[in-house]
Amino acid sequence: MPTVVDFSPNHLLVFAREPVLGRVKTRLAVDIGPEAALAVYRELLGLTATAVAAAQVPATVWLAEAPAGADPAAPRPEWPGLPWRVQPAAESLGERMSHAFGEAFAAGAARAVIIGTDCPGLTPALLRAAFEALNAHDVVVGPADDGGYYLLGLRELQPALFANKNWSTATVLPDTLADAARLGLSVAQLPMLHDVDSGRDLATWRGSSNQ
Repeated sequence: MPTVVDFSPNHLLVFAREPVLGRVKTRLAVDIGPEAALAVYRELLGLTATAVAAAQVPATVWLAEAPAGADPAAPRPEWPGLPWRVQPAAESLGERMSHAFGEAFAAGAARAVIIGTDCPGLTPALLRAAFEALNAHDVVVGPADDGGYYLLGLRELQPALFANKNWSTATVLPDTLADAARLGLSVAQLPMLHDVDSGRDLATWRGSSNQ
């Protein structure tokens, strides 16, 4: 895989999947079928990629799985111009995120922010605000209305924030904030946004888009 080089003080980490039928949005697929879920995921990928490009922050895409037959020297078509790597095999999402943060800081980043591709409300302004918040805070978090978060930013690796979490549950955000408080870390919070993981989430998003 291509290596991450030429870090600016800020670096954005994007956790994503290749848009492959049956491999994305499995919870959503239970409600609307795998083909429709893939279409929604492609839409979310496009929105996220547009926000990332407009934010004009150096970024690396971390794919959940290696793309089949991909040229490791070529950018992925969903992420033009961005280097990509493959998330390491690990027991949990937290371990994979911790690894990505560790790679960023080891390469020279002073502030790193991680996002996924589930949040249609993510904007370039919010991404820039996250990095600005890290000028005065140890941690920045973007709360999701399902009890998780759509964004997390750090000034240095904090392994405890990724340990002992029940990922994809409503306890992730409160447990993360509790860990930060226990460690004496200052935390800035961005506006709460809506993730799209289920049929109900999709209906909420479509409803808000039509208002």
